[in-house]
Amino acid sequence: MSTATLKRKRGRAKRSAKFSQAVLGKPSGIIQPRVQEVGPQHFGVVSIDCGKARSKWLLADFFGNVLIPPTEVEHRATNFKLMVSSIRSAIERHQLKDIVVCVEMTGTYHKPVFRAMKKAGFETRLVHPFASSHYRLAQHGDVKTDDNDLAAIFRAAVNGFGLIQKEVPAIYSELQILCRHRRDLVQKKSKLQSQIRHHLQQCLPGFCDLFEGDKLWQQTTPIPLLKALAARGGTAHQLVQAGFEGVCQWFIDAGIKFRKPAVERVILWAADAASHDAMAPTHTLVWQSLIDDWTSKKSQITELEIKIANVLVQTPYILLLSHPGINVVSAAELAGELGPIENYASAKAISGRAGLFPSRYQSEGVDRGGKLSRFRNGRLRAAWMLVADNMIKCNQYWQLKSANWRTQGHDPRDIRCRIANRMTRVVFQMISGKKLFSHPSQLSRGYVLEKLMVFLQGHGVPPHLIVRDLDLAAKQVPQSAWTDEAKPLQRAHEKSKRSRRANPASLGSLLVAVLAKLGIGGEDDDSVES
Repeated sequence: MSTATLKRKRGRAKRSAKFSQAVLGKPSGIIQPRVQEVGPQHFGVVSIDCGKARSKWLLADFFGNVLIPPTEVEHRATNFKLMVSSIRSAIERHQLKDIVVCVEMTGTYHKPVFRAMKKAGFETRLVHPFASSHYRLAQHGDVKTDDNDLAAIFRAAVNGFGLIQKEVPAIYSELQILCRHRRDLVQKKSKLQSQIRHHLQQCLPGFCDLFEGDKLWQQTTPIPLLKALAARGGTAHQLVQAGFEGVCQWFIDAGIKFRKPAVERVILWAADAASHDAMAPTHTLVWQSLIDDWTSKKSQITELEIKIANVLVQTPYILLLSHPGINVVSAAELAGELGPIENYASAKAISGRAGLFPSRYQSEGVDRGGKLSRFRNGRLRAAWMLVADNMIKCNQYWQLKSANWRTQGHDPRDIRCRIANRMTRVVFQMISGKKLFSHPSQLSRGYVLEKLMVFLQGHGVPPHLIVRDLDLAAKQVPQSAWTDEAKPLQRAHEKSKRSRRANPASLGSLLVAVLAKLGIGGEDDDSVES
């Protein structure tokens, strides 16, 4: 056998070894034991194909005999009551002893029907569109009608693909809604930044280049300066006329803090700035309006993040702050999309739901991997990708790992997926076991309460609300770690006693109560009530 042939065989063996055998779409909604108990002719299946304003449904026994033909129902309380009445009449008429209601998931349109059937006391299950599509294609091909969909939903249900939805506590649903809204606002703010840059370039050519990267949006001087300039004409000529002293006076009159070096840099640029566009006044109106919108979005995001932190501290996901590289936002994204960790049997269940594995094509001698699986929860995968990005940017262990993989020639997208996949195991162990971060690489873990306190202080949260959230977070921290968690708070308390500012002093005084709960006394502070 030639050397080339041996190499090909070894390469094929290695490729095959990469993939562990897995079952996708495993039927976990088995109803056959119940059918055997009452008899197929006495077991009913209600199939519901949902739409935006109305749905279509039918009732059949396990054999497929149609007991109530396809019927439309408007999404109104009265119509749902009539539907329930019809189902109960058919149950008595056909002597059905057991019944399940299977609703096809359709965005959010299926939820009114699902709630109505559950409220009526029926066992209500969900059929995923992938399952119903599979059973429709087998019989009807590309002929898609509501009646064909109903038949496919029925066949999916009797084959075990009518799944009982796991209950999600309201706190996780609230966290999911808030995090998704925040993500939407962040994307809109990013789009506004691009639009503002475009219009600024027409009025103030080269102004944006004075601030590298995101400094235009992060520093305290540029945006207030632009607002003041817009009220005075919006071109570099007004800056030259006002001069350094005049521009500084703009900030003083408005009561806004500013950096003198930044103002000096702007004045030097204005003295030799290129001429503006003929339509500069109109462009100024546009970017002034966009900046107001951007400021509003920024304020909304800050308020949302404060609310998100308050909800997060009531879940065990707050323990993720002890992991280097995970902050309040990324921990909240995971908590909202994952939900209760009890809903997952293992870390594999998490990576499987997120689709953090490659698709596979195998036929006879061909066995190759493809892109990431298309069958996944997209929001959950995005949350894990955010965590992977944070690890590469902020975690020294994963920085070294990713650098090593890059030198080996691995695709950056593959590196992110590798990190995300490995992080599912770490997160599962931490949340399911209610543990703080511990790693054989001897990476120093973060302090949950300290990171939370710094986050809330950076968002301008009043001291009494910071202490409230710290108290809630402390209840999630294992008691064995209370002494360690109290150390940063104790240092903050000691530092606050030397501060002349009102907020730090007030926070330091209130921290005594939290320290007392963690087993650290604050005996020298008489201002705190017991």
